[in-house]
Amino acid sequence: MLQFSTGRGRVAATRAVAGLALLTLAAGPALAQATSDTGGQVIGKKSAETCTNGHPSHASLSGMVVGFSQSENEQNPFRAAETASVKSAAAQAGVARLLYTNANDSQAKQVADIQSMISQGAKAIIVAPLNATGLQPALEQAASQNIPVVTIDRATAGTPCRDFITFLGSDFYTQGVRAADAMADATGSKAQIVEIQGAYGNSVESQRTQGFADGIKKHPGLVLLAAQTGNWSATDAQRVMEQLLLAHPNIDALYSHADVMTLGAMRAIQQGGKKPGTDVRIVSIDGTKALVQAIAAGQAQADVETNPRFGPQSFDALKAWFNGDAVSQSIIMKDALYTKDNAASAVASGAPY
Repeated sequence: MLQFSTGRGRVAATRAVAGLALLTLAAGPALAQATSDTGGQVIGKKSAETCTNGHPSHASLSGMVVGFSQSENEQNPFRAAETASVKSAAAQAGVARLLYTNANDSQAKQVADIQSMISQGAKAIIVAPLNATGLQPALEQAASQNIPVVTIDRATAGTPCRDFITFLGSDFYTQGVRAADAMADATGSKAQIVEIQGAYGNSVESQRTQGFADGIKKHPGLVLLAAQTGNWSATDAQRVMEQLLLAHPNIDALYSHADVMTLGAMRAIQQGGKKPGTDVRIVSIDGTKALVQAIAAGQAQADVETNPRFGPQSFDALKAWFNGDAVSQSIIMKDALYTKDNAASAVASGAPY
């Protein structure tokens, strides 16, 4: 097992969402994260919120082989920006070789990819998990060889300081709450809403769902008519939106978990004879250039950013780890909110990805 120091974090609350128990760690902003506790040897300085290498090597990242396991096709702008950030940071850190793989939405391939990186001599691994569970065989193999793992974007089952040294990502529950507040602002707190959710069983989907549900409780005039998965797909979301418009002709607002699905839903709205942003007010999550441009054009109302620029902080965490410095178990990214007030200027500045 990895010879790490450990702290579990203080449990602030427990939510059961879509059949998955999610523990919210109190370190920093609220962060819902799937966890497991399988035991194992742990050596080093203990802290409630950080991990510290029990045997620091002071190894330089310069000249090191590092692996990066991407989970999804990079036609998704978020994934493309995420990969570009990691590759750029690897070059800045001077790593000898970045072993890059893409699981293309296959859990089995992601496990095999990580195991292949280990066999190729990776001394550290960055992982964008596909799902909240399923990586344990690969994480255990990395731990057995004292290879630190940094997880980004989506939390995965495991214990901090043993299965991975840190998680970098957005607070997906808070994103849902912010989306609810943005919906209230966009509709005057009165709307008939449908929700297009991400793939079920995914920690991002469950937290964005719960956050929005809790957020609209403050606004009795916001009525959620129906919710259905769009599987993070523009095609699926378009089909789902077509069905929702037929089942609920009084829809006048849409909350979508991802911009790629939002764009598909907007096509269905247009084909249904309604105007996105006018007849159907739209709040989305991700902060991609295409959706922020739509806000500037009046075709949507708000977009909560999911910051994909994990590279610099991932390599900072690895550098600290090898130096024996404390590494926070969770690092929350700063996410912008795009509305009609700042969308045009944001596009002009190149902020959206």
